Amino acid sequence: MPAPMARMALSKSKRLVVKVGTGTLTDRGGRFDRENCNRLAAELAEAARGRRLVVVTSGAVALGAERLHFARPKGRPWDIATKQACAAVGQPHLVAAWGAALHAHGLEVAQVLLTADDLASRKRFLNARRTFARLLDAGVVPVVNENDTVAVEEIIGDNDTLAGLVASCVEADLVAMLTDVEGLYDRDPREAGAVLLRDVARVTAEVERIAGGAGTERSVGGMATKVKAARRLATQGVPTALLSGRRPRALSALLAGEPVGTVFAPAVRRLDARRGWLSRRHRRRPGAAVRARPGGLRGRGGSPDRRAKDLRDRARARVPVPGRGRPPERPRAPRPVTSGGGGRAGERAKARPGVSRAARGTAAASCPREAEGSEWPPGAIVRV
Repeated sequence: MPAPMARMALSKSKRLVVKVGTGTLTDRGGRFDRENCNRLAAELAEAARGRRLVVVTSGAVALGAERLHFARPKGRPWDIATKQACAAVGQPHLVAAWGAALHAHGLEVAQVLLTADDLASRKRFLNARRTFARLLDAGVVPVVNENDTVAVEEIIGDNDTLAGLVASCVEADLVAMLTDVEGLYDRDPREAGAVLLRDVARVTAEVERIAGGAGTERSVGGMATKVKAARRLATQGVPTALLSGRRPRALSALLAGEPVGTVFAPAVRRLDARRGWLSRRHRRRPGAAVRARPGGLRGRGGSPDRRAKDLRDRARARVPVPGRGRPPERPRAPRPVTSGGGGRAGERAKARPGVSRAARGTAAASCPREAEGSEWPPGAIVRV
């Protein structure tokens, strides 16, 4: 698909996910930029006309650090507990800031806190999907952030991956990531002669190489995670756009088909929510824990000891092992029955007239339904 035609198709997007990074919501000193937040809210309200909008926001850690008067030592990142404490303090103020900014344009917001593990569970994924659907039907703008209090891996990562997961959950037509640069450059944008890449047809290893690492100490994601998220979204048929969150009306220009930012084209037609979830579920990282379920093995990264234990547990529980079928039932020999029998079966056999002593022992072990009228099927073995 030619690049101009691909950009013009973005204006037809009906479900939009906008990710706002920390660098967009903070100034150079690391303080929360309320003026820029209000400006972005006006542009988001305009983009929400005729569309269903979901906002994935960062900035809780930075806002919490500002409230707690924490200063980050230069070159020394905070530990996980400090980041989680800052996020816990900053999250309510972050949602309040978005709520006030969007409420000025007649929009209501809802706070949604998620983790990657939440959306990896099929049950919780469906619960989140139903909640998103009900909120969007009511005209509410969900404001999504990581649940940093319990998310240890994500707090040292980014919200770019979360934006991709949310896009799959709401079946988004477009993901726009607002950052502190104009888009993806062929080299470090601070170098002379750096060229902005307007359209990327396919995310290759070379594209990932030029993406680099994290941008600033406050925005831990950087361009590399954005490009990786764009690659995953492309496999689900969702285009991704990288825009400057500091440039006025950049989002409006993108939706109008103008050549702003960088647009990553989708590789396939958009998948529905179920197929999108399955495509991510089967791309688990090496070493990840896999829950036990019928037809699968449990363990951490395929550990031989854990697999052996799982095979033993399945053998005891008579659970079929993948590729091996159900284990055969071991034959059990009936208990020897003495002549004359015992128990109720023996008593019934003794009460039958015209039956020899030897036949009574046989009748105690086998009770045909036709002869006795009992509840046992023909040929059943009865232990006495």
